[in-house]
Amino acid sequence: MRPMSFGQGEPPWGSSGQQQPPSNWVTQPGMPPAAGAPGGQTPDWAALAEASESRAKRRRLLMVGGGALATVAVAAVVAIAVVNANGGDEGKSADELPPSASIPGSTASQQPTFAETKPPPPPDPKDYISSADKDKAPLSAAGLFPGTKYTKGGAAYKKGATAETTKCDSVTNGPLGDLLKANGCTKVLRATYIKDGVAVTVGVAVFDTEKQATKVKDVYKKGTVKSLSGKGVAAFCNTTICRSTTNSYGRYAYFTVGGFTSGKDVTTKDKKVFTAGDDIAGLAFQQIHHRGEVQASAAVQNP
Repeated sequence: MRPMSFGQGEPPWGSSGQQQPPSNWVTQPGMPPAAGAPGGQTPDWAALAEASESRAKRRRLLMVGGGALATVAVAAVVAIAVVNANGGDEGKSADELPPSASIPGSTASQQPTFAETKPPPPPDPKDYISSADKDKAPLSAAGLFPGTKYTKGGAAYKKGATAETTKCDSVTNGPLGDLLKANGCTKVLRATYIKDGVAVTVGVAVFDTEKQATKVKDVYKKGTVKSLSGKGVAAFCNTTICRSTTNSYGRYAYFTVGGFTSGKDVTTKDKKVFTAGDDIAGLAFQQIHHRGEVQASAAVQNP
């Protein structure tokens, strides 16, 4: 019995029992069969060489591809190592990163701080008209009551005469003169305003200190500043009943006397006399305060 070969008992080159040459073998007419060539056939050397070259090329491609994959793998390992060395924060979103105060070397908490500063408050104008030591601006009746009229609301008062004296008691009536002298009055400035037959004279008594002026206002009982006529204003309040006021601000005490230029006595029903007296008294306060504002402003600009 003949032993079986590989191929489940079938002949290696065919099922007919006759061996078939491989497809790359050819028969050359007139040539003896090559050694080892079945059936006397000659091998196709060109085809064999081409097949060998193809196998070699495939091996080279596999080697190149494997090298490239190895290179990529090495690069990936290096990249991961670099990321780990950098703390792993690169590539994260801003929300995932720790706050700057917790990052080593952060200077967020090292920013310089500055104490809040506020500008000094502006000087109080009253400080400059409360003492002769600071109240150094020129002082005169015409300077304290400038212009030719004074308007308050819809009322316009025409200015009459102005006057000033260092003999304070000489321009007063009753006990007011003695009160001014007793408390160190240095000067009295007067000005008169008129509107619709009602005239008002304001007299400003000047002292060295606020304390002196305040005392005069507080103890004043009787007496008035003398009315001042002239410059279109007839005499008034010399022999008739008139309305008078008194007040003080800083080192100044100021008084008013008002009535009719017609010689009529003033009664409590004569509202326009009261209104005129209050308006001119307000003018005196306003001008004294303005004097303080001017000096306070100058002190800021020229410290």
